[in-house]
Amino acid sequence: MALVLILAAVLWGIGMAMGAPIRVRIVMLAVLWAAVVLLHLVLPDGNALRTATGGQAAPWLIFGALAGLVLLYREGLRWLRRRAVPTAAPAKPQGTFSEVELNRYARHIVLREVGGKGQKRLKNAKVLVIGAGGLGSPALLYLAAAGVGTIGVIDDDEVDNSNLQRQVIHPDAAIGMPKVFSAQKAMEAQNPFVQVRPYHRRLTPELASEMFAEYDLILDGTDNFTTRYLVNEAAVSSGKPLISGALSQWEGQISVFEPAQSGPCYQCVFPQAPAAGLAPSCAEAGVIGPLPGVIGTMMAVEAIKLITGAGAPLRGEMLIYDALWGETRKIALKKRSDCPVCGETA
Repeated sequence: MALVLILAAVLWGIGMAMGAPIRVRIVMLAVLWAAVVLLHLVLPDGNALRTATGGQAAPWLIFGALAGLVLLYREGLRWLRRRAVPTAAPAKPQGTFSEVELNRYARHIVLREVGGKGQKRLKNAKVLVIGAGGLGSPALLYLAAAGVGTIGVIDDDEVDNSNLQRQVIHPDAAIGMPKVFSAQKAMEAQNPFVQVRPYHRRLTPELASEMFAEYDLILDGTDNFTTRYLVNEAAVSSGKPLISGALSQWEGQISVFEPAQSGPCYQCVFPQAPAAGLAPSCAEAGVIGPLPGVIGTMMAVEAIKLITGAGAPLRGEMLIYDALWGETRKIALKKRSDCPVCGETA
């Protein structure tokens, strides 16, 4: 029996080293279990392989049944989570506007590019923001102010004193509070007509594929390449537009990735993460406080443009803003046919 457990540990380790999803690793273990059970059912008593793997099939059958029950229980929980309302807040009415809302959004409605139809699209839209930090803070506030009907925000972090220099959605009193709940409180205080869905958890591949299906577009305000690649892959798989922003010291960049509209995806532009030290985090390199506000607000503008159909979103382009010298520039981005996420062989 110890031999089988060692083989299972080796298979699991190989799967982790290759970056295989958890479900794939579980399938590998299930194949090993089935092979062991088959050995016990086919080979005669006293066979060396049967002796090395426990001698009898009964313990393995019991183990398999227990593992199956655990997996069934997990799938049941995931099914319930997909249908659970994330907060106790009452659902906000969709589709129609009250007199208060019409007055609130009047400056949008008089815009030829938005109008009443565009504002209704905003009210019926569902936008997911990854991260409630520097970029997420202004994006969330302006999406709420603009009247986006349903706004999801996922972040597993808590508010820290060092965040307050730039993460303007969080007040000093929220230190120690999960960022998603602090953000929810600020957004609902700003606009009680929007529904906020806070997810206080870390984004995983399984969660991303389920969650993205519920939203119309995704905003990525994260600060690490692992999550950015995960978000990009899930956005491409679900066919959802991805608005991505990034910061470093005095410079920020923003782009809209939508391969479904013939544009590149994030991995087309950044095929692999830079070597350690070449792209230090904000904590390591520093960042000027208002810069996340500039880029995060631009991300909210791009989201509004995508939802309402106004103007030309930054598809196939990257806007770079240099705050130190007050300069902006745009560069064209191209789709790569060999991209492992959205290319011809993906």
